[in-house]
Amino acid sequence: MAESIFKIESNLKIYDLPDGKDRTKINVRYPLLPPYAYARIYWSDERKELLYSVEEPELKDSEKEILRLVMLALEEMINISLVKIEKANQILQYLEKNVQAILIELGTSVSRETYLKIMYYIFRNSVGLNKIEPLLNDYYIEDIECNGLQFPVYIVHRKYENLRTNVIFREIQELTDFVEKLAQKCGRYVSYAKPLLDGTLPDGSRVNATYTEDITTRGPTFTIRKFTKEPWTPIHLINFGTATAQTFAYLWLGIEHKFNFMVIGETASGKTTFLNSMLSFIPPDARVVSIEDTRELNLSHDNWMPTVTRSGFGIPNLAGKEYGEITLFDLLKESFRQAPDYVIVGEIRGNEAFVLFQGMASGHSSFGTFHAGSVVTLVRRLETPPINLSASLIESLDVVCVMTHIKGTTRNLRRMKELVEIKDVKGEEINSNTPIQWDPATDKITQKGEFYLFQKITSRTGIPNQELKKELELRTKLLQILADKKIQGFKEVNRVIQDYYSDRDKVLKEFGII
Repeated sequence: MAESIFKIESNLKIYDLPDGKDRTKINVRYPLLPPYAYARIYWSDERKELLYSVEEPELKDSEKEILRLVMLALEEMINISLVKIEKANQILQYLEKNVQAILIELGTSVSRETYLKIMYYIFRNSVGLNKIEPLLNDYYIEDIECNGLQFPVYIVHRKYENLRTNVIFREIQELTDFVEKLAQKCGRYVSYAKPLLDGTLPDGSRVNATYTEDITTRGPTFTIRKFTKEPWTPIHLINFGTATAQTFAYLWLGIEHKFNFMVIGETASGKTTFLNSMLSFIPPDARVVSIEDTRELNLSHDNWMPTVTRSGFGIPNLAGKEYGEITLFDLLKESFRQAPDYVIVGEIRGNEAFVLFQGMASGHSSFGTFHAGSVVTLVRRLETPPINLSASLIESLDVVCVMTHIKGTTRNLRRMKELVEIKDVKGEEINSNTPIQWDPATDKITQKGEFYLFQKITSRTGIPNQELKKELELRTKLLQILADKKIQGFKEVNRVIQDYYSDRDKVLKEFGII
């Protein structure tokens, strides 16, 4: 067994699953970590619900004992969990050599089938994230939710919404060890003194977890918000029906001319995904600074400085700040000294809003996301404690994209509900224009009126309104052609946009528009 015989096949295919109109007829199976782990989604007559089952190789009692002994020996020799996942292939080879050496030392001879099963569980529990590793490899899973001991892990599935799984953490030590492992992978610290974890896994997935039973009475918990390995582009969202080519062409013009945008919506409405897709339209040479609590944004720009907050330690001072803590407010204040063309705040919640809107008012193009269901709610929350912005500062905001998430047994939609242009704000009175709206009855996003933003561009640059309308039409055609041809990869789309900035006519000719 000197040669390396264990490997996990790459699972890049996205399987076409049946819709959920008649859930009682659903019975599908597709690979997660082939050839070892598979997902099966089926209707349970007993529970009267759709269930998600992770199918993994079954171990006999003798195989479980061998696995336990090998894992104990491995823990003495190496610490795999500290190695980042990018080096997975090298880790597997190194791991396999050590496992083979341990089996020889134990004087244990195993069949090829047993050896491969044992290797799978060693890979899963050391390099991977234990029981949930197969779930992390399911393209269709958006969230993984563990509510404590003895309760099934739930997932949010792109096709079938909330599903109960057969994954259960039964031992308190197993679950606390797992939360510690999550913290380790995120480069964060969790303990009884500091039992809340907020971080980002190496693959970009966002983690929120609790460590002790006095915080969550069912025991430690975790929620993992998965992100696609490659960010979704405007073309993905056009094909998903989230927004139209015309909407993104409008955003492109607004971003190019350095206007200020906010993406708002309720939890899980797709705010960050929509914001990240918009950022593809930032000119390629622009200086960009992003500020986040946990790293979620992904740009293709070379002149981009991503920054994240840092938690502190020790007893908080009189201002409630721990020693060494770096907040969004701190990072944002510093960012304006770095001469950015564009500033992006992942999520606005507190006093950082004041600095951001001051930046908008002084000419720095700024973007961000905010938890609010409408523009009225947004303005009300910005004007009241703890943010307390003046109406004159809120007027610096030019465009608000309102996102919504429609969940049901037969459909799961994320849509840009409306695009609102802010004209002026007087107290709680908002003078606005809504040129683009989504009709939930027909699931169509259409233009309802003229674009007020074009007047602002004309007054700022002198470009005539008719010329802006023509440019909007050309960019709409280009984005629609990319969508029709399924040219939607992150690198491909960003290349087209960058080429458009450097040689517009060449790109328009390449796609047969002029």
